[in-house]
Amino acid sequence: MIIQPFNYRIDSASRVIKASSKDIYQSFINPDTFALWLPPQGMSAKIETFNVCEGGVYKMSLTYKVAGSEKGKTSHDTDVFQGTFLKVVEDTKIVMSVVFDSEDPAFSSEMIQTWYLETVSEGTRVTLICENVPKGIRKEDHDIGLNSTLENLARFVER
Repeated sequence: MIIQPFNYRIDSASRVIKASSKDIYQSFINPDTFALWLPPQGMSAKIETFNVCEGGVYKMSLTYKVAGSEKGKTSHDTDVFQGTFLKVVEDTKIVMSVVFDSEDPAFSSEMIQTWYLETVSEGTRVTLICENVPKGIRKEDHDIGLNSTLENLARFVER
């Protein structure tokens, strides 16, 4: 039996995208394209380090486009985070750890993101599961952000 911490939370989102799993996977492994579609609406991304392979590390920041409109985890308008690619299965699955650069303990735990790419008749079902979501991230906000990211990905690869 696995015992999870008291504040352990799982958030998820899923969407069928009219593109091949290969095209979607390619949008993950290129840092320039990843930075275009990953940020939820109202944010932009900057990637400092990005090495997609098992054990590879990344570091990036998301900045709110309207300063002061939201409370960032690292500064008033920025979320800086880093992590490791824990598992990379071409065209199928990407598992990443996410650790926010924050002095606030409500954001300091390691979150695990698993992206599943499943071929379906309409294209690819992309499912994102976030485990151990930091308690400082409101579920409502996270759900909006996850769905916004999936919508961005669909717009990016369905062109």
